[in-house]
Amino acid sequence: MFGLRTVVAAVRSLVVYVVVSLYVVLTAPPGILIALLVRRPDLLYWLARQGVRLALATVGISYRVTGAEHIQRSRPTVYCVNHVSNLEPPVLYMALAAVHPRLRVLYKAEIHRVPLLSTVFDVAGFVPIQRRSREQSRLAIETAAQALRAGNSFLIFPEGTRSRTGELLAFKKGGFVMALKGSATIVPLVILGTRQAMRKGSLLIRSVDLSVRIGVPIEPSEYGLERRDDLVAKTRKAMQDLLAAGPIK
Repeated sequence: MFGLRTVVAAVRSLVVYVVVSLYVVLTAPPGILIALLVRRPDLLYWLARQGVRLALATVGISYRVTGAEHIQRSRPTVYCVNHVSNLEPPVLYMALAAVHPRLRVLYKAEIHRVPLLSTVFDVAGFVPIQRRSREQSRLAIETAAQALRAGNSFLIFPEGTRSRTGELLAFKKGGFVMALKGSATIVPLVILGTRQAMRKGSLLIRSVDLSVRIGVPIEPSEYGLERRDDLVAKTRKAMQDLLAAGPIK
């Protein structure tokens, strides 16, 4: 039975890779062109959500959300999420879309090398950060902080990379400095089940019911840049508590 489930997962994974690749190739070029002409990325965001919806339905992944009342509607927000799989970004885009249809991402600069995807990210206002380059990181944080001050919200992965065990790794400070400089609030959240759905280093995607737990907002201005380590520690503790609460029943 285990072998059969693996075969089914492999087939569904292959189908979703083919379908999503075709979807991107067919929709991204005209979407980018229109977005550039009208100088608004709304169409790209809408197309991305349709692609995510198609992909999740194809592989049989569903999710439930608790703590939705903590989603910030009236001010720019930095959403800090755990990272164990490539599935967290698309799932969160769907989970937060009603309030943040144009949520931006602070992401690893290595991804910016991918053709077409890099153009989509640029048009959408995503900000790449090269953590090994202090100067580029500083400029990226300033760019993101400026976008926050303009009213945009961001999704960040403070661990900086995917965890193989599901346990939280050490947090990078850049996203927190960004929130402080951008006068944004911080909302901790976690997704449970993505490690079972798609492990780091694996292309296999399994059908899983995911849980999205959204925590109580944290006000960075109570800490300031001089106490950013305390802000990082408080956010990490909040995310650990959310993980310890387990899947949504």
